[in-house]
Amino acid sequence: MNALKLAIYGNSYIGVFGVATDKFCLLGKNVPRKKSEIIAKVLGVDVFEASIDSSHLVGMYIAANSKGVLLPKTIEEEEYAAIKKELSDIADVKVFDTDLNALRNNILANDRIAIINPNFDKKEEKFIGDVLDVEVIRSSIGGFNTVGANNILTNKGVVFNNRINSEEKKNLEKMLGFSGEQSTANLGSLNIGLSSIANSKGLLLGELTTGYELARIADSLNL
Repeated sequence: MNALKLAIYGNSYIGVFGVATDKFCLLGKNVPRKKSEIIAKVLGVDVFEASIDSSHLVGMYIAANSKGVLLPKTIEEEEYAAIKKELSDIADVKVFDTDLNALRNNILANDRIAIINPNFDKKEEKFIGDVLDVEVIRSSIGGFNTVGANNILTNKGVVFNNRINSEEKKNLEKMLGFSGEQSTANLGSLNIGLSSIANSKGLLLGELTTGYELARIADSLNL
């Protein structure tokens, strides 16, 4: 099981600092090098530094899969150019003009499908699908429109927040193509997406996560 608990600057909501795909991971520029090296090793991908509007909480603002990267309209030109330079040969990098600019909070994606906040309009839905090159589903999960903040999805598995009901879970599993478990992280938090940085190769969870939560999430992601 390639899974590890970690805190960044004492913060167990490590997902706010980074977003991972099966090809790369973007981390805030202020993440200590030792932590960055641990993350790269666990996930088995190269790590690139980034910032959004001078904020290092890139895990809230960037949505990505192996094929595309969505950046919020608040990004500065130099920040966009830096990300584009690092990733243009790997993925399609685009700025997304939407008011729901905490993109990772509102988009739950892997390389095949994206579940998005239902408050995105049709034009925005199409933009997400085009950049990430995926099928798009508009849906809340367990009553949360912030599907990325409250759930975890990789190419190998899914973990739902504990408020999802059985019918909703069954329908989403059918669309995703695999079954998943429900869990909390960080000692009972429903913000499991913001408590984690994960891809198909590995999983990092906030330091407050219990052993039971870690095992349950890792098993559901088929690690």
